Amino acid sequence: MSCLGYRIRQCARGLLPGFLLLASAVLANPEELLLRDAERETALPVEEVRARADVEFRFYDPYLADEVEIRGLVFRDLLVEQFGRVPPQLHFEAWDDYDVTLAGWDDPNWILVTHQDGEPISLRQRGPLRLVERDYGRRDPANLRNFNDWVWMIRSIEAVW
Repeated sequence: MSCLGYRIRQCARGLLPGFLLLASAVLANPEELLLRDAERETALPVEEVRARADVEFRFYDPYLADEVEIRGLVFRDLLVEQFGRVPPQLHFEAWDDYDVTLAGWDDPNWILVTHQDGEPISLRQRGPLRLVERDYGRRDPANLRNFNDWVWMIRSIEAVW
C-alpha cells in the first residue's frame, strides 16, 4: 500500500466516529421526552409539554448574560402527574450525552422551560426542554457555578426511588 493510501485510510478511520456521532444526532428525536421509573417508560411529545406551558416571566439568564422572557411549566407538577409524587432523586440524560442524578425537586421554583423570547427552544438553544429556577435568591449570577444544577437539552428523566 502506498504512503498516500495509508494516510487516507487512517484519516477515514479518524473521521468515522465523528460521522457516526453526527448520524446518530440526526436520527435522534428531540421531539419526545422519555420519562422512566421502575415500572414504565413514557414518551411524552415535546409539543404537548409546550402546549401546557402556563408560566411566563422575565429573568436574567447568567449563561446568556442577558434578560430573557421564559415560558414553561412548574416541573414539580409534571413529576407528580407522571410519577404520582416527586421522586427523591432524578436521573437526567441530555441530547449532548450529559447525564446527572440530582435531588431536591419538590420545589415549585423549578420551571421546565419550553420557550424563550416567545419561541420554542431548539437543541441549538439548549432545548428542547431545560430546567431553570424562577428565582435564584441571593446567588450571584456572575458566578456560573451557582447554577450547576440547571439542566439543558433534556432527553430523558428517570425517577430514582
